[in-house]
Amino acid sequence: MVTAGVGRVQAWGGPVEEIRPGDVVWTPPGQKHWHGASPTTAMTHLAIQEQLDGKSVEWLEKVTDAQYNARP
Repeated sequence: MVTAGVGRVQAWGGPVEEIRPGDVVWTPPGQKHWHGASPTTAMTHLAIQEQLDGKSVEWLEKVTDAQYNARP
């Protein structure tokens, strides 16, 4: 849930979406994705995640500049 600012989220291979305060994003387990602030505005959010086999997240490769700067 976005609490302040403007952000972006993208499921791998899908469109980049802009997210704003009050927006809730749900990502299915195992869905490769990224999220973060927009290029010009900070973002804060609440994140809830579960654990599986003692791990709560698997960090993958960094988002490229092209992915991050794609227009929503």
